[in-house]
Formats: sequence, structure tokens, C-alpha cells
Amino acid sequence: MASLKALKIRIASVKSTQKITKAMKMVAAAKLRRAQEAAEAGRPYAQRLESVVASLASKVTVSESSPKLLAGTGKDQVHLFVVATSDKGLAGAFNTNIARLARKRAGELIAEGRTVKFYTIGRKGRAVLNRLYPKDFIHSIEPGDLGKLTFSSARGYADDLIARYEAGQFDVAHLFYSNFRSVLAQEPTEQQIIPVAPSSVPAGTPVSQGAPAAVIYEPDEEAILADLLPRNVAIQLYRAIRENAASEQGSKMTAMDNATRNAGDLIKRLNTVYNRQRQAAITTELVEIISGAEAL
Repeated sequence: MASLKALKIRIASVKSTQKITKAMKMVAAAKLRRAQEAAEAGRPYAQRLESVVASLASKVTVSESSPKLLAGTGKDQVHLFVVATSDKGLAGAFNTNIARLARKRAGELIAEGRTVKFYTIGRKGRAVLNRLYPKDFIHSIEPGDLGKLTFSSARGYADDLIARYEAGQFDVAHLFYSNFRSVLAQEPTEQQIIPVAPSSVPAGTPVSQGAPAAVIYEPDEEAILADLLPRNVAIQLYRAIRENAASEQGSKMTAMDNATRNAGDLIKRLNTVYNRQRQAAITTELVEIISGAEAL
């Protein structure tokens, strides 16, 4: 059994840890508000651009002159997983859930005879996936604080991905990130970003249900797509980074709140043990004093 001095040191140590976790929760709460506002502000544009590009792609007849981001490579053998996580831990299961979804999808594709490669944005994603696929990484980025990343950073990542695609390093690219729902809910999400996925709205769907109206394009659809497709890849990457920034802070806030409460429970248990041992020591001393007095 630990001595009274050891218990006192342990209680002081846990109290110090509790102060740290409480402070980290408050910092995460402050960052969460800004990150959530940024993520929610960027969703409508990213979603609308994705639907416009997909709608245009469904109307274009693919030919040799079509942009490669639209036409694809003509193969479906090599799949690139762009796994976006964070550089920092202490965020609960935020990074693990994204990596778990990527591992699951990789296992399914490998079982079908496909080749899977990885392009990670965030040190934590690489740390998890590198244990299982050490030879399948083609690039890794450590972006730092996700909340401070700008669109120019996302555009740089997109340009690098497009250059690798045009060089024939992969046939299909999938983006993995965490879609922010609330402080308690962050949903790991997969999205195909290269080549563009055609619109999933069935032909003949009424306009009121989301089907696009008849539109005459000037210049033609292919010319518009040639400009929009690279922009769409950058926008979807930027959206993923913004969603991850909010999800990271939400998950961190929840994790630090749980850690603070667990520390409080541990302090209560340690105080109970300390008081019992202290009372036992006092009782023993009293018995010794009384026994000594009686002996005299």
C-alpha cells in the first residue's frame, strides 16, 4: 500500500494534470467557434461547385480532347487515398476514425485486385497507416495548425495531385476527411475527387427534386470544365481541411472534458484512500500512547 507521502504527491500530480486538461478544453472551445464558422461558411460553395461540375460532366461526351480530369485514364487499377488528418493528438478518436475508414476501403479494393497508394495530409494519419502500408506511400505533408491553412495551401496540394495524376501515378483519387456535424459527432467521409464523378441525379427527375434546368453554355461545357475541374479539386481539399479543423477542435474539446472529469473522479478516490490511511495511522498512534500510559 502506498505511503501517505506518495498519495499526497499523486493527488497533487493529478490536480496539475486536471488544470492542464481544463485549460486545453477552454482553448479548444475558443478555436472551435472560429473553425466551425469557417467550415459552415465554405460548405455551400464547395457543395454547389461539386454538383455543377458533376452535372456538366454528365452532359459531356467524353472524347480524346476532353480534359483528363474528366475523361480519366481509361483504367481503374491504381487508387490513391488522400487521407487528411491533423499533426496533433489529444483529440479523441478524430484521427483514428479517418484512418480506420481508409484502411477499410483499402482492404476492399486490395481484395478486388486493385493497387492502393497513400497521400497523407497530417502526421497522425501517416503514423497510423504507415504501420500497415509502409511501401505504398507516395507523399506525406505536415500542414501544422489546420485552422491557419489558407486556400493557397490547398491549391498547392491540388496542383501536386493533378501533376501526379497527369504523370500516370494513379487512376482514381479518393479524399478521406472528417465531416463536422456537432461537438459530439464528427463523421469520417470518403469522396472521389479525381476524375470527377458524374451526377447521380437520375434522368427525368423533376426540377423541384433537384434536377438541373436546361442551360445553354457559352463557351461549351468542355471549355468550362477545363477551368472548373482543377479549381474543384482545390476547393474540395480546402473544404476537407476546414471540416477537419472544426472536427479536431470538437473532438479535442470532448476528450479534454472527459479527461477533466476523470481526473476529478480519481482525485476523489485518492483522497478517500489518503484519509482512510491517515485515520488508521492516527488510530494506531493513539493506541500506542494509551498502551504506553497504561504500562506506566
